[in-house]
Amino acid sequence: MSQQMHYQPAPQGPTGAHAPQAARNGLGVAALILGIIGALSGIPMILFWLAGPLGILALIFGLVGLSRAKKGQATNKGVAVTGTILGAVALILSVVGVIVTVVAVNKAVDEVHKQVEESSGQPKNGSGESAKELTPGSTAKYNNGVEVTVSKPSPYTVDPNTVVSGHTDGNKAYKLTVTIKNAGSKVFDKPLVQTKARVNGKKAEEVDDDKHGILHHDFGDSINPGATADVEMVFDAPPTAKELDVEVTPDLLLDSVHWKLAL
Repeated sequence: MSQQMHYQPAPQGPTGAHAPQAARNGLGVAALILGIIGALSGIPMILFWLAGPLGILALIFGLVGLSRAKKGQATNKGVAVTGTILGAVALILSVVGVIVTVVAVNKAVDEVHKQVEESSGQPKNGSGESAKELTPGSTAKYNNGVEVTVSKPSPYTVDPNTVVSGHTDGNKAYKLTVTIKNAGSKVFDKPLVQTKARVNGKKAEEVDDDKHGILHHDFGDSINPGATADVEMVFDAPPTAKELDVEVTPDLLLDSVHWKLAL
């Protein structure tokens, strides 16, 4: 008599849509890591350019991680929340860093402009207008307090008994005074005053004798606030010359000014 063997099939786990899905916690972890790095980068403020992008990424990853946790697709809700918060902190710190950096840069630029205005720029005349061509006795005033005045020229007799250079026989010589006054609050240190003269569009030679000339161009090593220094100069001019154009540059950083002096 044959016997039939009955076998019970082994139980099988759920398949298809009923199978449990593995927790996807990667975005929450990424949000936490990016949030920490972003927040730490934002503390020095100068790294705002790094904190901002990291904060945005941490926010995005954290919010997506929270969404997965609500759907049961992730199990690290706390990590995602922490990453989201740190991302927001990093983003706030980056914004603060941008504001602080912009303010600091603007302040530095303003300070540089202030220093430049105090040490250079167009000089003004007594009326506060830009000074480019002045008359005898007029004063050019600079932003740093330096004031330059050129006097009216007067005839000068060259002593034939002294060694003289720069004077041509038959020409006339004219004496004038260049005055530098420091009306500012800081010492005018090592003034490098340069003076040139032209007659009829040509260079007027400076007369060099025992009292005048390059060796006598001494405005001192410095001019203290409220102090004045002056130098007498003599220039050679043809007997028919009607005007002497004197150009004075009080320092390398200061613009030059012309004085039109009638002879």
